[in-house]
Amino acid sequence: QVQVVESGGGSVQAGGSLRLSCTVSGSISSIEAMLWYRQAPGKQRELVALISNTGRTNYADSVKGRFTVSRANAKNTVDLQMNSLKPEDTAAYYCNAVGVRSATQRGDYWGQGTQVTVSS
Repeated sequence: QVQVVESGGGSVQAGGSLRLSCTVSGSISSIEAMLWYRQAPGKQRELVALISNTGRTNYADSVKGRFTVSRANAKNTVDLQMNSLKPEDTAAYYCNAVGVRSATQRGDYWGQGTQVTVSS
């Protein structure tokens, strides 16, 4: 069974940093891409950053130059380093593993989310 678990959320003052991690566990042979989304209260979920299995990255304009997505040393884990945080970055952050292949199936999976709160 594939599971996606995020960690690293918390509260920080504006200008501070947080590092989120996302680990995909299970009998996995490959993952096409891992994406970070966020959703603030009353707003739609938005794509923040992604990293493909080839290492290609992409970012929302609102976080370019402040956030960095990278593969961690641990297997099937990616990190989202968030610097120069702003109050408008406050949201629940979700990890989405896309194209997860196991011996019997291929699918997309979501984590439960981790809260990031930035105070001014």
